Amino acid sequence: MQEETIFEIIHNMDKVTNNLIIRWNKSFNKELGVSHILVLGHLKLNGKSRPSDMAKVLGLTPPTITHLTEKLVKKQLITRSIEESDRRIIYLEITNAGEMILKEANETGQILRKRIFEKLTDEERQQMLHIYRKLNK
Repeated sequence: MQEETIFEIIHNMDKVTNNLIIRWNKSFNKELGVSHILVLGHLKLNGKSRPSDMAKVLGLTPPTITHLTEKLVKKQLITRSIEESDRRIIYLEITNAGEMILKEANETGQILRKRIFEKLTDEERQQMLHIYRKLNK
């Protein structure tokens, strides 16, 4: 019985997450997906970064990072520069426009999450907060 309950929790967590991503994609209409925003977020948090390092941190393959960053460069949300001492080394950096898009994407996500949690009672929200804090320990 306990394993069935755990499976049902996992299944429902995945459904909530997937639904949130779908709703975010519909609301945030900038021709960018969640993975693009993850790249922008990494660059905002960590500053100038090498694509290979980003791939490791974000759990993506180097070709995926290349694909994602091509679109971000074309949209002028990030810049690509080459290391002067070793021209094989490439760095990516977020632009002001990229920071603005990232802020907008995060605000869209916050609004959607707020709408989801507003469906819960105060007591249910307190229970969820307690559960999430416990899981994060």
